[in-house]
Amino acid sequence: MIDRQTDTERDAPFVRLGPPAAASPVVLSVPHAGRDYSPLLLDASRLTRRQLESLEDRYVDRLVEPALGTGAAAIIARRPRAEIDLNRDEREVDPALINPPPPARAVLPTARTRGGLGLIPARVAGAGPIWHRPIDGSELHRRITRIHRPYHAALAEALESARDRFGVAILIDCHSMPPRIERKGGQAEIIFGDLHGTTIAEDLLAAAVQAARLAGFRTACNAPYAGGYITARHGRPASRVHAVQIEIDRSLYLCRHLRTPGDGFDRIADLLMRITMAIADRAVPPHNAIAAE
Repeated sequence: MIDRQTDTERDAPFVRLGPPAAASPVVLSVPHAGRDYSPLLLDASRLTRRQLESLEDRYVDRLVEPALGTGAAAIIARRPRAEIDLNRDEREVDPALINPPPPARAVLPTARTRGGLGLIPARVAGAGPIWHRPIDGSELHRRITRIHRPYHAALAEALESARDRFGVAILIDCHSMPPRIERKGGQAEIIFGDLHGTTIAEDLLAAAVQAARLAGFRTACNAPYAGGYITARHGRPASRVHAVQIEIDRSLYLCRHLRTPGDGFDRIADLLMRITMAIADRAVPPHNAIAAE
C-alpha cells in the first residue's frame, strides 16, 4: 500500500512511486489526496480535520496503485489540499487571506479565488471560512517554495524522462468529484478534461474514453470539468507531452458516507490501470516499446 513508506518519505510533501527509470510513457499525478495534516495547520483552522478532509480527493492515491504495475510513474501529494492546492497557479491567491497582502501585480484573480478555492483554500462548502486569521506572508512563501514548485518540478522531470525514453509522454491528472445527483438518469460517472482539445492528442484521449466505456462507465469530456492548472501547465502536445484530467464520481469507490473505501474500490482501481495501459499502448504500440528497450 502507498502508505507504507519510510520515515523520510512520510516527511516529504509528496512521493514519487514507480520504476526509478521511465518504463512507460505515462505519468500519474495525484495532487489532492494528501492526508498529512500538521498540528500547526489544524491549530490555524477554525474547522475540524473532518471538515477539512471534505476538500480531499479521498483515497485517489490508493486507486492508482495497480497502474504502477504497468510501469507508470506517479507523483503523489502527501500534504493536504487545505495547506496548498497544487492544481492552482501560485498567483491564484486571495489577498485578503494573506498578511501583509501581496501586491496586485503578484496576484491572479480568478473565479476560483473568488469562490474561496484558490491556492490556499479559504472556505469549505457548508462549513464556512477555514482560518482563524490571515496567513503570514512568509508561510505562504514556504508553502509555494517547498511544496508547490517542487511538486511541479517533479512532474516535469518525470514527463521529460518518459519523453526521452519513448518519444512521447502523457500525464494523467487524477481527481474525484462529488456524487452527481442525477447519475442514475444517465449523467457521466467519469469525466475527462483536456481544456477543450488543447492538452492531449485526439487519439490518446479517445483511447482513454474507450477504455472507460468498455469497462461499463458513462463518460463525458470537458463538462463540467475541463481540466485545471496541472493540465494546462504540463500539457504541450506540440512538444509531445500530453495531459488529461480525469474526474471519478466518489460514490463509485467510497462507502455511502464517502469516507472509507467501498465495494466498488477495486473496480475503479482496475479502471485506472486499464486507462493507463490504453493510453500507453496508443502512444507507443507494444512492438515499438520493445524496440525502445
